[in-house]
Amino acid sequence: MGLNQTVSAERVHIAFFGLRNVGKSSLVNAVTGQELSVVSDVKGTTTDPVKKPMELLPLGPVVIIDTAGMDDEGELGNLRVKKSIAILDITDIAVLVTEADRELNELEKALIANFDKRKLPYLIVLNKSDLVNNRKEAENEILVSAKNKTNINELKERLTKLSPVSRKKYILSDLVTKKDTVIMVMPIDESAPKGRIILPQQEVLRELLELGCIVVCTQVAELKDCLEKLSIPPGLVITDSQVFKQVSDIVPEDIRLTSFSILFARYKGGLNKMLEGVRMLGRLKEGDKVLISEGCTHHRQCEDIGTIKLPRWIREYSGVCPEFEFTSGGTYPEDLSEYKLVVHCGGCMLNETAMKNRIEKTAGQGVPVVNYGMAIAEMTGILERAVKVFQ
Repeated sequence: MGLNQTVSAERVHIAFFGLRNVGKSSLVNAVTGQELSVVSDVKGTTTDPVKKPMELLPLGPVVIIDTAGMDDEGELGNLRVKKSIAILDITDIAVLVTEADRELNELEKALIANFDKRKLPYLIVLNKSDLVNNRKEAENEILVSAKNKTNINELKERLTKLSPVSRKKYILSDLVTKKDTVIMVMPIDESAPKGRIILPQQEVLRELLELGCIVVCTQVAELKDCLEKLSIPPGLVITDSQVFKQVSDIVPEDIRLTSFSILFARYKGGLNKMLEGVRMLGRLKEGDKVLISEGCTHHRQCEDIGTIKLPRWIREYSGVCPEFEFTSGGTYPEDLSEYKLVVHCGGCMLNETAMKNRIEKTAGQGVPVVNYGMAIAEMTGILERAVKVFQ
């Protein structure tokens, strides 16, 4: 990701679904104006989902996703269908592509039922309109011809109206006011990416500057000096969760303190469920299964937080030795019933829809869920202080 690009997690995810050979890939190419997907008369040309971040006017930054045919056959075909269905977990707007010269079949109706169940905004695109003369559009339908580029601009306009991002959403605009001084504590160690700061820090810094705040960035070792040199105490201190305890010991109690991870728990819509789930840390028993999940993939360092530090801290805090399992990137189990607790990263690389789906899927199976920052705050005894900022 370049510094001037909108991150994938902040883009509207638009996914195109349908049967094989209804023209999904041709339509995606027509909408994007690029040869994004391979087009062929051979059924099943699209295998794995194809994703493309781009600017789609008038909507703005989006991720366009082309999926495999939902009627794919055979063992390999079934795997492709499963991957396509999994795309629904990250989808903000669904597009069902069908053919204008016929009625919807049962598979297509089942897809619409799935959209409705998820309360997912969707549009039915009646492709190959060049083959019919008198087909009428229903309220949530649009006639197009990917081949002749007919009604493509109208389709883009309709997608814009369906966008769930109708207003700008902020991470912490209600916690600060213009000209507030905010300190960001950002450790630079062997796990920090060389030459840049991690995504949550980038996003918070960008937003604070946009809100007109005075931002001071420092490391833990310089934090005390930083506070002493300020003529007026900061309105807020935001820290990396891994140094929560050290920062809390330095920052006076009358100064508000929270972490990037806790801010993202609220931003992604999971704060309340995680406040409930965090109590499970003290109730773990010997051999209980704990899933630690990250929404991204990265090179593991010797003191990796997900696979090394958190398991160690959880063992020390609980006084028992749970059995830890790990997932990363787009992998997230469908069946979570074997776990006593899920500890998830802040989800900065997942869009809001994906993070909410993971939280709801987990809690819906009766499994407590918490994110890294809230778990660390609980284990260091400062969770109450860290979430007081929202009261």
